[in-house]
Amino acid sequence: MGIQEIWEKLESRFSEMQSIRRYLHMHPEVSYKEFETAKYIADFYEEIGMPYEKNVGGNGVVATLTCGLPGKTVALRADFDALPIQEETGVSYQSTVPNVSHACGHDGHTAILLTIAKTLFEHREQLHGTFVFLHQHAEEVTPGGAIEMVEAGCLDGVDAVFGTHLWSPYESGSIHTCPGPMMAGADSFELTITGSGGHGAMPHTTVDAVALGAQIVSTLQQVVSRRINPTSSAVLTVGSFHAGDAFNIIAGSAKMNGTVRTFDTVIREQIIFEMERIIKGLCDAAGATFQLDYTRGHPPVINDDEMAQFVLDTMEEIDGIDSAHIMEANMVGEDFSYYLQKRPGTYFFTGAKPLEGTAYPHHHPKFNFDEQAMVTAAKALATVGIQFNKQ
Repeated sequence: MGIQEIWEKLESRFSEMQSIRRYLHMHPEVSYKEFETAKYIADFYEEIGMPYEKNVGGNGVVATLTCGLPGKTVALRADFDALPIQEETGVSYQSTVPNVSHACGHDGHTAILLTIAKTLFEHREQLHGTFVFLHQHAEEVTPGGAIEMVEAGCLDGVDAVFGTHLWSPYESGSIHTCPGPMMAGADSFELTITGSGGHGAMPHTTVDAVALGAQIVSTLQQVVSRRINPTSSAVLTVGSFHAGDAFNIIAGSAKMNGTVRTFDTVIREQIIFEMERIIKGLCDAAGATFQLDYTRGHPPVINDDEMAQFVLDTMEEIDGIDSAHIMEANMVGEDFSYYLQKRPGTYFFTGAKPLEGTAYPHHHPKFNFDEQAMVTAAKALATVGIQFNKQ
């Protein structure tokens, strides 16, 4: 059996893949609440007769396919949680759940992996090694499903792990990855400042949390620009700032939230140190107190150099893939990093830019993708797994 037959079978199943994706799109569930989605996945494997395990690390589902020829063991991963976002696409298969939608493409990822599993299962006697299909819950939150599934043993006996993400900014038919750091570690923080409120006409009797908070936000911008080596990438963003309720009252407290993105744990710790030093210094000077709650989130996604090149080389042979690119690393976070800490592997983007209309970014209420890109992603991920197991 040639790989061409697998590609043709995956192409012929576009309508089936589309139906799975659209059903999941209409019935989204947020992180750690994906009970019906997990049941849908488990029922799929039950129906085709492939061994699987449910409730792996939480709502995770892991299916295992042992093939007829000797070879290695590869894990292929897809996430399946949705986001707390009200959908505004207006498509016929729009989310039926208020304020919840698949605004990142995880419905497509699940449809891709299920279709790969079914197709490889049908050709298992002619394939090498073992395939482990990782259906992961709770990618969008911390601590996330990946670390929980890893701790539950989902990578036991696995030689390498691969995953792909449909990516709306990139043209359909294209594949993007890179050796080494690909996506940043994603931390979050919450800062509460406590001063002393009072009348807007008598600022001298107060410790103004708004003025102090504004000073802190401004000064924090200098951490990356003046304290971090400019050859090292880092982001420090304050995303929200809430204080006060009336125009003539000086607020006595303020709260802000933000994120820190880095590729290096040393840089991360330096940023935390600088943040605490700045916040403490400004609060002491103003006579205020503070509480900084810093959460270390997903570590950076660092691809194995050899496996990244293997993916790029493999893409050159696949019909329907127009190009494979070494991309620049970006600051988006992904908990696929936990798999890569345990096993060599690579994460890659599959271009899925809509053919018409605006390519809205991921996590946008109007986000959507070119569904035909699911076929490209399925062919790419399946081929990587097949070729790896033959080595």
